[in-house]
Amino acid sequence: MISIVDDDASVRTATLDLLESHGYAAAAFASAEEFLRSGNLQDTGCVITDVRMAGLSGIELQRRLADTAPHIPVIVMTALSEEHIRSAALAGGACGFFTKPADENRLIDCIEKALHDRRRS
Repeated sequence: MISIVDDDASVRTATLDLLESHGYAAAAFASAEEFLRSGNLQDTGCVITDVRMAGLSGIELQRRLADTAPHIPVIVMTALSEEHIRSAALAGGACGFFTKPADENRLIDCIEKALHDRRRS
């Protein structure tokens, strides 16, 4: 399952629809805290997270996952194309970084690569 963590309902819905149209099982969460409380961590094969959210940011979620579930690849999306955010995400191990709206084909390619790499490790 792919977990989508974004506080923007329209982005969650669009991303969920995109993933399901490509045959992926997916779940959407309005915050990092909601995702972490959900019990879905065990079933998550990849996380797509927004950067700026109330509560934990996507970068903070990425750090927590690196400590508690380093096998889960993280893809970061943001409406802000600031280089320091991109650098922090990639330095923290993100397997992809996209500025919203993300190119759908590139996002699907990134997810496929992340899941493939995860299976190989």
